[in-house]
Amino acid sequence: MRFKNVILPSLAVVALSFVSCSDDDNNTVNDTVLVIPATYEFNRNDLSTVDYSGQSSRLLMLQEMGNYIKTNGTDGSIVDASVLVNMYANTNNPFSTTELNESGKQLRDKTAASRDYFVNLGGGGSTLEQTQVRAFFASQFDDANAASQGNDAAANVAGKYLDGTSTRLFAANGLEPQQVLLKGMMGACFMDQIVNNYLSTAVLDEGSNRDDNTNKVLVSGKNYTEMEHKWDEAYGYIYGAGGGKYWDSYINQVDADVDFNTVADDIELAFRKGRAAIVANDYEVRDQQIEIIKSKLAIVPAVRAVYYLIEGKAKLVTDSGAKAFHALSEAYGFIMALRYTNNPSTDMPYMTKSEVDVLLAELTAGTNGLWDVDYLNANLDGWADEIATRFGFTVAQAATVN
Repeated sequence: MRFKNVILPSLAVVALSFVSCSDDDNNTVNDTVLVIPATYEFNRNDLSTVDYSGQSSRLLMLQEMGNYIKTNGTDGSIVDASVLVNMYANTNNPFSTTELNESGKQLRDKTAASRDYFVNLGGGGSTLEQTQVRAFFASQFDDANAASQGNDAAANVAGKYLDGTSTRLFAANGLEPQQVLLKGMMGACFMDQIVNNYLSTAVLDEGSNRDDNTNKVLVSGKNYTEMEHKWDEAYGYIYGAGGGKYWDSYINQVDADVDFNTVADDIELAFRKGRAAIVANDYEVRDQQIEIIKSKLAIVPAVRAVYYLIEGKAKLVTDSGAKAFHALSEAYGFIMALRYTNNPSTDMPYMTKSEVDVLLAELTAGTNGLWDVDYLNANLDGWADEIATRFGFTVAQAATVN
């Protein structure tokens, strides 16, 4: 498989244009002062205008799904696929809190559901793909159920595999359903909603949104404009659950490496600056921040995919079982996420659906999937290099991220 080399030119551009901005800069734009708060706090009449409760709920729902698989994989219980189906669609009160059960929110209807890719059918998206993606996650529920039946994991046998002092569940092909679900949903739901939906101008400027925001016409019964709220919803899919979960966590992990150590600050500042621009009715500055967020966020799953491919290869030598398959399953999920990135210069993913599908198929194409260690050893470096080259960094740079 050979990918066309498309480096992220916007990364360097935004880095240069953004370097002078501190956390509490006030920027003069169009003869007005753009007030950027030091934290993501925006008020009107002494009351907060920020609301991303729906996004917080979905982050916590996915966390409960992951924990359900993990708990039932280690305590001898069976993973009930129907429970996960209920969690995915938030039916039959499957969650531990009344707040989540009665939130009216779900993960399923936000999976592969962005305006740009799956409603307007840009980015190579289609309604068929949407159906297939949702069915794929449902298949992970079945794989987790099969793996929890009491068998020891082996080639072409779903089961449990001891990982140090804990136990993990693996499908017959060696993939870990829990990790494929978590990392895959980070892309197909959270990433897609951030960059292809709530930061889409088709959503932000829909109908009278721009005029209403300019004139500060508030949503009925709320303290925010529709545009302010859409921006907050994008923010919520990263930062909405607190405690560094999902993209927030992995942004910080990538940022910890010297080669990518502006990523976290750039994304967070762009969210604050873009929200301040919306308050100031400066849509040019808002759109500049959208480009920064899209390009910077795209680098995160790419770096993590490469990191886990290389880590998986190393663990095939030191531990050819659970630890290696765990890392490679994380890589699989992050590779899935690359399809939902958005290159702001093209409004297309940095890696197309067909390219991602080929790479995923190749990862599990050995005899009995990941159990074919010789096949993996011969190909993992090449797959890592292809992703790194596409996104404009080296394998060595990504491999040092912890």
